[in-house]
Amino acid sequence: MQRLVVRLTAIPFVRKALEETGELQLFGGRPAPRTLFGVSAILLSYAMCWPVIGLLSAEAVARKRPLLIIVGGPVAYGLSHLVFLLGLYLAGGRQSSILLRRLTRTVVLKLLARYPEAAPPAK
Repeated sequence: MQRLVVRLTAIPFVRKALEETGELQLFGGRPAPRTLFGVSAILLSYAMCWPVIGLLSAEAVARKRPLLIIVGGPVAYGLSHLVFLLGLYLAGGRQSSILLRRLTRTVVLKLLARYPEAAPPAK
């Protein structure tokens, strides 16, 4: 797990998120529920597609019906894109970027608290 945290902290987006501290102030307070719902939809779109395709694949093999995955796979993938676009529309690009960076910072700081030896070298 420590090697994963080291690799994670080497990603430029994660490094930028760790360097920035007060970005939520750009909202002028708490983000609106619409923004939070939009960011949640974006995160859901990332998490929903591949498990559904995996389940469809298993079902297609079990029932010996390849059309389940041939048709269902692209449909699931398309639906995940629609959920992503809905999230971008609701949250707005700028707000989504700020919240995703803040979420990344929070998660990585918790990982670094658990694995302090994986921290990137100080500049």
